[in-house]
Amino acid sequence: MISPAHPAQKGKQPSLAQLRAFAAVAEHLHFRDAAAAIGMSQPALSGAVSALEEALGVQLLERTTRKVLLSPAGERLAVRAKAVLDAVSELMEEAEAVQAPFTGVLRLGVIPTVAPYLLPTVLRLVHDRYPDLDLQVHEEQTYSLLEGLAAGRLDVLLLAVPLGVPGVTELPLFDEDFVLVTPEGHRLGGRTDIPRDALRDLHLLLLDEGHCLRDQALDICREAGRTDGAAVTTTAAGLSTLVQLVAGGLGVTLLPRTAVKVETGHNPSLVTGCFADPAPSRRIALAMRTGAARAAEFEELAEALRGALVSLPVRVLPAGAG
Repeated sequence: MISPAHPAQKGKQPSLAQLRAFAAVAEHLHFRDAAAAIGMSQPALSGAVSALEEALGVQLLERTTRKVLLSPAGERLAVRAKAVLDAVSELMEEAEAVQAPFTGVLRLGVIPTVAPYLLPTVLRLVHDRYPDLDLQVHEEQTYSLLEGLAAGRLDVLLLAVPLGVPGVTELPLFDEDFVLVTPEGHRLGGRTDIPRDALRDLHLLLLDEGHCLRDQALDICREAGRTDGAAVTTTAAGLSTLVQLVAGGLGVTLLPRTAVKVETGHNPSLVTGCFADPAPSRRIALAMRTGAARAAEFEELAEALRGALVSLPVRVLPAGAG
């Protein structure tokens, strides 16, 4: 075992493999799990960490038969190691972007209340215009998408804005109105001039907590003067379930216009109604890390999407819309 006071070996510098091995152990605090996470054999991982300790002249880990702990030096240097590896990852991303735009992997995160209704358009656009792009789609709630973007797990997001998150740049695509979905025979069903204040006394069904669409619906209710926070006793994990609850007579709900055809088009028990202008609405945008190496690509993709979305019931926004 390397003594904390052991001098660093002159002329020796840590390799990226050693730093990756140490960063993995620092994250998992378990040699087997760390080795599996980075695709390295356990003996090779242990050897890489030992070589790093020798090169640096400090003890990074405290090894026992049951567990692995970071030494005080290890805790400090783990932060530095991660920063170095992140910088190298950014270097490789930059090099890849310079070599050829719209090639390689693009990891797109999408919220559940957008994915089923916009993905057909997105996938068709990518297939036709960017055939060399390996698009990988991840459907998650907003908080998870933002975590993935910050960590580098995702490259660009398709979600409702504004986010108000530092370090994230939004590229607005379109605005879309909300419509009221009611059971057949409801007094507001089919109307085209529903006032917002009608929401004050409706039994409104919402998505589960964590969905941004739930928060938007609550904001709309507050703007309409509702003071009970639109408290409900029944919620749903997805819009498909939500409209089935409406069809069963349990209440009414709000749907974005892009979801209406898919969710209500084949159910005669459901009726939609439109709000009087200005109708409550939401804005959908692409979001990327500020200063991302592929920013020019994402801006071009946003512009291409604006052109592809004109056939949907939305108000497409010009580039640079605030």
